Amino acid sequence: MSGPILPLRPPDAAAFAPFGELVMPPDAPGTRRFYSDTLHSRHDTSAPVLHVNNVPPQSLPLVVSRIERHPYASQCFFPLDVSRYAVMVMPSDAKGGPCADKALAFLMPGTMGVIFNPGVWHLGATVLDRPGHFTVLMWRGGPVQDDEFRTIAPLTLIAPT
Repeated sequence: MSGPILPLRPPDAAAFAPFGELVMPPDAPGTRRFYSDTLHSRHDTSAPVLHVNNVPPQSLPLVVSRIERHPYASQCFFPLDVSRYAVMVMPSDAKGGPCADKALAFLMPGTMGVIFNPGVWHLGATVLDRPGHFTVLMWRGGPVQDDEFRTIAPLTLIAPT
């Protein structure tokens, strides 16, 4: 293991709320949950982009040294065929860089999606157990670059305690 240790925690909508929203199925048959409001933060000239990715599996403990953010648009991950996956988020410091000492990490089931707010530093798609597929929805095409990647001091994600 390398650097600080960060145990994965169960999904927690309240803890995740400063960083985005957890996408969960509705409780009652015949009902819907809407997440459209989270998609309105974007540059006026951008357009929606929808893709499906194929993610190779990782195992725990997992050393993380690279994170990303999208300063101008939300990014949505919807599992299509995923066993479990790791989500790590962190706020920005006063200069806009990642604040790794305030990182949170979640062990997500393949039945729940996530929406990252614009500007949230996060781990890229990371599946556990077996290869996985996500549908990803975000906005692209504005006049400014919306992918930012950073190398951080390593920290290690571990199984829940």
